[in-house]
Amino acid sequence: MSHRSYNSYTSYPPAPGCPMKTRVKICGITNRKDAHLAADLGAFAAGFVFYRGSRRYVTPTEVRGIVASLPSSVLTVGVFVEDTPDEVMEVKRYCGLDRVQVYDAGRWAGAGHDGAAIIAAYRVSSKEEIAKAKDLPYLPLFDTGVPGMWGGSGKSFDWAMLEGFERPYILAGGITADNVGEAVSFRPFALDISSGVESSPGKKDPRKMQALFERIEART
Repeated sequence: MSHRSYNSYTSYPPAPGCPMKTRVKICGITNRKDAHLAADLGAFAAGFVFYRGSRRYVTPTEVRGIVASLPSSVLTVGVFVEDTPDEVMEVKRYCGLDRVQVYDAGRWAGAGHDGAAIIAAYRVSSKEEIAKAKDLPYLPLFDTGVPGMWGGSGKSFDWAMLEGFERPYILAGGITADNVGEAVSFRPFALDISSGVESSPGKKDPRKMQALFERIEART
């Protein structure tokens, strides 16, 4: 199994004189074919959902095999909802993941784990959720707050609420080829896309994936 070492999630500065390339994390991957399609199209990261209540749930054993097959240039991220910090990090080690994406990030502050390995997800319905991310030492991910759902809703929130947020962040929630230009205009550190490139939950659509990356390439 390949292992990757990065000092921090945001340690990818652009080359001198070159514009910042838009990074894309394709999330909700459930199979090797979709993972390699994302990698071939230039995805920065691949995300795997370990929440059993999700239609995109995939087992640690399955993810371990997919991660081992991916090129080392693609960061791998596990998405967790209910697990304790110790349980999350155990799965991270077993699967060979680079990062973990978690909710309720406040309980991680005193858990003694490497902050660079943690992405703190926020379900945004107002500016209050965005404000919570300012003081925690983790890379924040802003997704749409939908009752009863932990991401993958296909709905966008009012991205204008992010204006003035000066830390790097990942933008998620209802991003498709049709609106990715607007998403890029907010200059997030990365985009997180799941349902916007699917034919059904957990199954990526090659045509939608291709269209998305073509639109992004045209913008950057």
